[in-house]
Amino acid sequence: MTRDDLRGRAQTVKGLVDPSSIGPTLMHEHLIWDIRPPALAKLEDQGPEIELSNTWHMNYGRAFVPNNLQNRSTDLAIDEVQRMVDAGGAAIVELSIGGLKPDPDALVAISEATGAQIVMGCGHYVEEYQDPANHGRSVDSFAEEMVAQVFEGAWGTNVRAGMIGEIGCQTPWTTLERTVMAGAIIAQQETGAAVNVHPGREADQPQEVLDFVKANGGIPERTIISHIDRTIFDHDRLFRLADTGCIIEFDLFGQETSYYRLNLGIDMPNDAGRLRLIRALIDRGHLSQVVISHDICFRTRLQNFGGHGFSHIFLNVIPLMRNRGFSEAEIKAIMVDNPRSLLTFH
Repeated sequence: MTRDDLRGRAQTVKGLVDPSSIGPTLMHEHLIWDIRPPALAKLEDQGPEIELSNTWHMNYGRAFVPNNLQNRSTDLAIDEVQRMVDAGGAAIVELSIGGLKPDPDALVAISEATGAQIVMGCGHYVEEYQDPANHGRSVDSFAEEMVAQVFEGAWGTNVRAGMIGEIGCQTPWTTLERTVMAGAIIAQQETGAAVNVHPGREADQPQEVLDFVKANGGIPERTIISHIDRTIFDHDRLFRLADTGCIIEFDLFGQETSYYRLNLGIDMPNDAGRLRLIRALIDRGHLSQVVISHDICFRTRLQNFGGHGFSHIFLNVIPLMRNRGFSEAEIKAIMVDNPRSLLTFH
């Protein structure tokens, strides 16, 4: 596989496709994952089983249960993705990368069982989750790894990635994470793939990452900043970031509580609040820079455990968008056109 083979096409876990075949897309999800910090994963007590009586408390955030932070069941993922397809969804970008126990073969099985197109990410998550051996690696080493994951196959399989990321960053930004990010920029240049960034939980960190991207030859228009809805809450910062040309991703739809355990200084918006921020971006001319998703990485957010599932945006958010005055063209741009453009290799 070469860049010429990829240019103008998209790459799913089942192979290359014409981008025009990609329909409504969730741009940031996890189907088979493990986001337990290494220290938690080693605990003998992983917490209670998930039941209707404790789902709300786990979702709210105060009942922090390691058992909730992983899904290794392909059958469960198939059922959940089928619900999305039945609700009108067509494609999912799956970003369980290095440190989150990716399973490319399982993604192929999910795609084959449901008909959903699945695009897999590559690279490494935040430092805490990375293999200690990564500390001794160079920028070029990370770049070569990510290029190979796109051109040849990832995580010991021949399943190829169709996006770089979510590349893990935090506040303060660590040396190792900067090294991985620099490698991702080189991989972007060599493959033509888009890059998804997991920014730190501090309002100015997305801008710090974009400044780094520009300074190192990256392409802002092909760089997606995730988790904006838990990071930036004021128009000044939001517009300044959008003015770089980067893609603004609101990917926590379905999380309706203001309580955010990972940063108690944040008041999380609900879905209506997310739509108000998106409306402000559109009114300022940034429609082509907006994508959305759920970023499901707790089992309690799956429908089988009493959560909203991958169908929530299609069943609930898009009707709410229409109720709030979003046009069909705007909805299509956010759900189809923008994802299609980002998943097309340049």
